[in-house]
Amino acid sequence: MKRLRKERGLTQEKLAELADLHINYVSSCERGERNISIRNIAKMALALGVSMGVLVTEECPPVMETARDE
Repeated sequence: MKRLRKERGLTQEKLAELADLHINYVSSCERGERNISIRNIAKMALALGVSMGVLVTEECPPVMETARDE
């Protein structure tokens, strides 16, 4: 989400305003400190001009390899 926000030239404050969310919520989401509800993913996706799928994919951490995969 942070990368998408910065690519669009938005501050956390502006994204929070556009998504009708509190700036502290946006900040903690970017740091991975919150589980984001579907409703708020939709709000942030709309504010960023992307589909929810893009935002969710952006937020998913990479899958770690196991010893068996190596």
